Formats: sequence, structure tokens, C-alpha cells
Amino acid sequence: MATPTSRVQLALNVADLEASVDFYTAMFGVAPHKRRPGYANFEVAEPPLKLVLIETTAAERGTGTTGALNHLGVEVASVDDVTAARERFSSAGLAAFDEDDTTCCWALQDKVWVHDPHGAGWEFYTVKDDDPAHPRPATASLPVSDGCCTPEAGHPPRGAAACCS
Repeated sequence: MATPTSRVQLALNVADLEASVDFYTAMFGVAPHKRRPGYANFEVAEPPLKLVLIETTAAERGTGTTGALNHLGVEVASVDDVTAARERFSSAGLAAFDEDDTTCCWALQDKVWVHDPHGAGWEFYTVKDDDPAHPRPATASLPVSDGCCTPEAGHPPRGAAACCS
């Protein structure tokens, strides 16, 4: 599938990766774009969506919508688009954290993170290499920069969010 100019990313915690892959394959009518241990991502053409599944324990995941959301994101087409988002956040006075040339979720990426008023993490990112030489899986927490996204700075703790796309 050709990557659109941008698309929303939804990263979900799942306790049973295989059952979840089967469900979302049937629901969206498309197989995963990438599979790795404890990880799957889908590039859904209609509606434009990057769906990421991150395997976790059943206790961490919970039932229903509780514990489902890992993080949100917007995949953009280029490093210039990430830079534009970074500049937009700065101009608006939003605290942001940059991750350039980071390897996460089995891909080399440039990204910038912001958090909504309740601490939900959003990443604006571009994939520079979808299969780098030294890939890493999803991590257990969002990045912290200069204390701006900490409880001491008035933001809630991160919990089980991850830095994936």
C-alpha cells in the first residue's frame, strides 16, 4: 500500500496477539503489514489508519476499553513533516520531546511527542527504515524530556504507554 500523506495511528494493548490479529484482519479486510514477536501493525487503506497491536499481559490489558489504548499518533510522509509538527507545537507553547533516528517498534524513525492535558501521548512520526539492521521492539514507557512530562510538572505518570508506530 502506498503511504498516504498522513494517517492517524492507533496503538492498542492486546493480551492475545494471535486472536487480535485474526479479529482486526477480518474487521478491516487486510493482513498485517509487519509482524514481530509480541507486535503487529496494519496499514489500513480505508479509512486511512495505522493500527498497531502491542502484546501485554491480560492483567495489564484488562477487559473492554479499559487498558486498551497504548498511545496515539500521526504518521507523516517525511522528516520535514515531523519538523513542521515540532515547530507548530513550539509556536503553540506545547511541551514536546524529540526522538530523531530512534529505533523502536522494529523501525528507524524520527518523531516528536506531545501530551494532551490529561497525559495521553501523541507521536508525530515518519518511518525512515521499516527494517533496520538493529531493530528494537516496543518499549514500556514514553520518553521524558527536561522533566516537562512528569508528575512534578503537573502531568500524570505514563503507565504502560509505548513509543511505537
